[in-house]
Amino acid sequence: MTARLWWVRHGPTHARGMIGWTDLPADLSDEAAIGRLSASLPEGAPVISSDLDRARRTADAIAGSRPRLGDDRDLRELHFGGWERRLHDDIEAEDPGLARAFWERPGDLAPPGGESWNALSARVCAAADRLAARGGDIIVVAHFGAILSQVQRARAIPAQEAFAQHITPLSLTVTERGPAGRWTLRSVNEIK
Repeated sequence: MTARLWWVRHGPTHARGMIGWTDLPADLSDEAAIGRLSASLPEGAPVISSDLDRARRTADAIAGSRPRLGDDRDLRELHFGGWERRLHDDIEAEDPGLARAFWERPGDLAPPGGESWNALSARVCAAADRLAARGGDIIVVAHFGAILSQVQRARAIPAQEAFAQHITPLSLTVTERGPAGRWTLRSVNEIK
């Protein structure tokens, strides 16, 4: 059974620093952009989001008459732990080795009290697989890291290569799982 996941990055937060599990609201004041994005999504497709406020409110703003599924905690952003809401320069000054390694060799390294790239990827991949089992089109409102993990998976590229991809707030990325279970990337970071 074919499934197509329409990944939408939540609206901007205008926050500085590393924002993972901090529950910030999204700026949804650009109603024209939200309208264009909503119009580009498949009618009748259910909408699901992470349980963080910025994703939930973005999902509500684009849903229209589409069915709204319950929030999924597994669609959250990377958990930055002790780095949460801190600037990269401050973290690098405190622990330059770990800070550089985390971004240059993403994998099993994690910020203090946070999660690794591989843990994020496993969590989001499991959620995507559950959604794909439903078949058809599903609109998923999530976060930069969550969407990047799916770009990495669909392209079968290293995480460091995926990190070079921009995922703009209110952009659209589409992945598809075919009947054989293989994931492909249909589009990435489209702005409507």
